[in-house]
Amino acid sequence: MLYELVAVVRPGNLSHVKEIARIAGQQVLDNRGVIRGLKNWGQFDLPRPTTKHQTQHHQGHYFIMQFDAPVKVQQEVRRMLSLDPRMIRFSVVKIGDKLGGVNGAIEEQTGDIPWNSTAQSADGLSGALFEPKWVRGLSQ
Repeated sequence: MLYELVAVVRPGNLSHVKEIARIAGQQVLDNRGVIRGLKNWGQFDLPRPTTKHQTQHHQGHYFIMQFDAPVKVQQEVRRMLSLDPRMIRFSVVKIGDKLGGVNGAIEEQTGDIPWNSTAQSADGLSGALFEPKWVRGLSQ
């Protein structure tokens, strides 16, 4: 099954975002899954204030990961993310049964922020973005 993970991590500490992306990706790879894409959207204002772990958040660091994996792997990634206190929100959506049927869906996404550059967030603050070592070659 092809899935898309959209994750919102607490802003401020970029190493937390890197670690969560690495752990989620490693979970997929360790269970015979394939990562099809990893995109960093950067830090943006949340649509509405969100309270998570007794803290109210107004901003979050977004990233998207597309992966092919069995249903059990997707469930394990969801469980791992739900237990992580650094996460604000996440959603895993089934895109298709296999990559061949949805090939255009991956290339048609817009609004990409390259992993190796500095992005301008919605509030005008900028921050260095990253590329985990296991992702090299997947992003632009």
